[in-house]
Amino acid sequence: MKKDEIKKVVRDGYAQVARGNASCCLPMSDSDCCGGGGGAARDIGKRIGYSDSELQSAPEGANLGLGCGNPLALASLKSGETVVDLGSGAGFDCFLAANQIGQAGRVIGVDMTPEMIDRARENARKGGYDQVEFRLGEIENLPVADNQADIIISNCVINLSPDKKRVFQEAYRILKPGGRLMVSDIVLLRELPAPIRNSVTAYIGCLAGADLKTDYLGAIEEAGFREVAILDETTFPLELMVNDPTAKAIAADLKLTKDSAAELNASIASVKVSGIKPA
Repeated sequence: MKKDEIKKVVRDGYAQVARGNASCCLPMSDSDCCGGGGGAARDIGKRIGYSDSELQSAPEGANLGLGCGNPLALASLKSGETVVDLGSGAGFDCFLAANQIGQAGRVIGVDMTPEMIDRARENARKGGYDQVEFRLGEIENLPVADNQADIIISNCVINLSPDKKRVFQEAYRILKPGGRLMVSDIVLLRELPAPIRNSVTAYIGCLAGADLKTDYLGAIEEAGFREVAILDETTFPLELMVNDPTAKAIAADLKLTKDSAAELNASIASVKVSGIKPA
């Protein structure tokens, strides 16, 4: 698919999620991974690294179960810092960040889906988060001025971008000198089978759009970041292909066998990646 087609597919899919009409990772399926049952989103949150207190502290409806990790777990936010969240969705990580930086800080969430922005702004209003704002825009062209952020976070969103190099260049631009990058994302340990690479379903499901780990880290370094490191890496668990409704829908759509599911398991990792913009 062309870049514009990919963006449209992803935007349309996550608009359905924001409206509560589809699952979190697979908008074209009938599964209820998120957007419907809050219990499922909480279960996913616990599985990917959020504590019970974090899951309970954000406004109801902010956690859609969209992530693949907890980018704040190792971020070491400080009071008064400015945080920018790339692909902020309904605002879950933004609200958790706001709880750490306090009223003296500022959080800017950027998302390209108008329905997500509307939902996030309503969540901020309900929760009384005056220091959090949400801006409509693409992460390849961030609506943020140069040298604004102390830290950039993102959770399982950059893998959806067809131009990841541009995303990291933009992240570098808006960070202050000495600023940090802390993202959770999906990367490939080896090339995916062709049916998955070419599947729109797998793309929205955070699989087909992922880069090889070496290419992903290389794009961060090429943007100018230093001390680029993987702080945590977990292979894609095979049990998700058995129990998770989204994964089962992908498996059914792509007609995956047990052997091909095992091949998929060995090809994908969830990582937490950090980097520093030189001072």
